[in-house]
This record gives sequence, C-alpha cells and structure tokens, in this order.
Amino acid sequence: MSIKRSLLSVPLRLSNLALVFFLFVGVQAFAADPSVPDSDEAITAGRSLFNANCKACHRLDSKSVGPALRGVTERRDLDWTKQFILNSQALIQSGDQTAVALFKEYNNTVMPSHTFLSDDDLMNLLAYVEYGDTADTSAAAGGEGADGAVATGGVPSEYLTIILGVLVLVLLLILVVLGLIVSVLSKYLEKQPLEEDDREFISQKTDWKAIFKSDAFILIFTTLILAFVVKTALDGLYNVGVQQGYAPKQPIAYSHELHAGQYEIPCQYCHTGVEIGRSANIPSANICMNCHTHIQNVGGQDGMSPEIAKIYAAIENDQPIEWVRVHNLPDLAYFDHSQHVKVGGIECQTCHGPIEEMEVVYQHSSLTMGWCIDCHRQTEIVTAGNEYYDKLVQLHSDTKESLRVKDIGGLECAKCHY
Repeated sequence: MSIKRSLLSVPLRLSNLALVFFLFVGVQAFAADPSVPDSDEAITAGRSLFNANCKACHRLDSKSVGPALRGVTERRDLDWTKQFILNSQALIQSGDQTAVALFKEYNNTVMPSHTFLSDDDLMNLLAYVEYGDTADTSAAAGGEGADGAVATGGVPSEYLTIILGVLVLVLLLILVVLGLIVSVLSKYLEKQPLEEDDREFISQKTDWKAIFKSDAFILIFTTLILAFVVKTALDGLYNVGVQQGYAPKQPIAYSHELHAGQYEIPCQYCHTGVEIGRSANIPSANICMNCHTHIQNVGGQDGMSPEIAKIYAAIENDQPIEWVRVHNLPDLAYFDHSQHVKVGGIECQTCHGPIEEMEVVYQHSSLTMGWCIDCHRQTEIVTAGNEYYDKLVQLHSDTKESLRVKDIGGLECAKCHY
C-alpha cells in the first residue's frame, strides 16, 4: 500500500470508529424507557429515594443482594416495574412468572413494599436508576469532596508545632554561633595592644547572679509563668464537656465498618429520622430484623452468631437494646438533623467523621460552638432547585463570594440557643 493511500485511510478508519462510538452511546442513551425523566432535578430526587430505600440491597451496575438495576426499564415493562417496586410480594403471589422467577433467582429474599411512594417518586427513582451516578456526575460530585466535608484552609496544628520547634532550634543555633563569635573575638582582642579602658571592658565577666535578681528579670519571668498558668487553665475549661474521641462499649458489637463500609448500607436505612426530624433516631430491633431474619451468622459459620443472637433475645424478651449514646450536645444547643441533611445536603461524615471505617463508633469532631461556627462560615448553601432561596441569591449576586450559611443568619445566637 502506498504512503498516500495509507494517509488517506487514517481519517476513514477514524470516522468508522467515531460512528461506532456514537452508535454505542446512542444505544446506551436511549435504551431506557423514553418516559423516564432525565433532568438533574429528577435524578437528584431519585438519588435520595434510592439511598433511603434501595441501596441496602441494590447497586446500579452490579449484583448485590438483589439484581443490578440500571437498564431495568429496557428489560421490563414500565408499569410492571412500578408494580414490582410498590409491592413485589403482591405481584409474586398473583403468579406473575417474571416476578416469581426473580424471587427464586435471589434465594426467596423478600423485598419490602414501598406503597408510600407516589408515581412522581417512582419516576424520579427510575431516573436515578437509569441516568444517575455516571462517570461525569460522579466527577462533578467529587468537586466538593466525597464525604461532603467542608474544606478548610490554614496550616494543621500539628504542623504549626513542628514549625515552632524548628524556629526555636534555629534561634538556639544562632545564639550558640554568636557566643562562639564573641568568644573568638574576645580572645583575639586580648592579644592586641589596647588602652586600659578597652581592655577592662573586654575582660569583664557577666554577673549572672545580679541579672537573676534584677527587677526586669523577675518581672519577665513572673509574667511568663502567669501566662502559662492562665493558658493551661483556659485550655482545661475549654475542654469541659468535650467528648472528642469517646468510644464506649456497646451492648451489641455492631460494626459500622461492616454495614456502612463493606455492605454500603445507607445511614438513612437505620437512622430513619435523619431527613424528617430533629433526631436521627437510634434504630429499634425490628429494623435489624429486616436483614437478620435471613442473615443469622457471619463469615459462613454454623449456627447463629452470638451478637445476632442478642437481637433475637431482645425481641423475645420484649426488651429494647440499651445502646450507649456517643454524640450528645448540651441541652442549651438546638440542632436539627433534617435541616442539615435534607435541606443543607450535609453528609453524615462532615460531623461524624469516616463512620464507614469505624469498627467501634467514636466521637470524631469536637462539636463545640467554635467548630459549628467555623462550619457555618465556610459552608456554601445549596440553592439549586430550592425556590426559598431565589430572592436571597438575587440579592447576593452582586458580591464576589458565594452564598454561605453565615450570610443567612447562621452566626446569630438565637438560631441555636432559644
């Protein structure tokens, strides 16, 4: 083949590849039922519904306890899919062959009914299933941090300690060098022909005893000691009631690392009040039994796990599990989980730390007033899709900074203390 022909064939091959690529993308893009919405608002609403109701058993692109969900409206009729989501057991008991086959394929695992979902909720949920969490949206979400943590500037305190230590060491070295220079110069000048006054000045010794007894030295030393005592006392008072690092032993060895980390069960599945009320709620034993009716041991062991047996014992004896509270704000402070999680879009990890990595839960943050105020100063408000903020956004549009919690009264005392 000639060089000219080879060169001419390159764009042809590229065009063929481009055609195949766009055909592939086109098939993927239009594989879902066309009536499923693909707007950002629908996908965002669907993500919340999925995390709260489906994520414990399903993944979008891989099998888990249940089947992978993406493409479900291509594989199944839309009306059938809605019926199955609302009440799968009713569909199975009616003898629907597809529903029965799915039920048997996944070991007769019972899917909870979701009759509380409206038709709009179902369509939003399917919008997320079909179009949510692609590579692009994941990358966009990653711009603020996967855990939603507030990015803070400045130098970490441990680095400041190291820097101060290095500076002190450098100053000591400078003093040593200056002392050596003075000593060498003094010895040199002593060997030179000097007048009597100059020789007396050079040969004079430092009277340390007189220095230590001087009023100036006593004043400086006393001031430093007093400042140290006051600083130590203030630090001690500041930490009164601060339980950072508190990790009590619980009546059942529940592992967030296993449930929230390995199995990716969303926090909202157990802590049901986090999006609807002030308290996130400590889950009751019946929530545990949603899964542990079928899962009774860990790691393929025979018989029932001793820790899971404690759940059964609590139910049989009609005794609630007495979990030990880890995070506890003082009564004088009002905190509403729904305001922060549902409205503010704050991730659990922002306050509770890497909860999905904790074998034993501990208090990650100090949860002091200063800590909260810093967060209010730096956290940007999620205004997209919330008409409540439209006028505020318009009024704030002339400023160069983004709209933050501090700009809507987040630093007012009465917001948290009333």
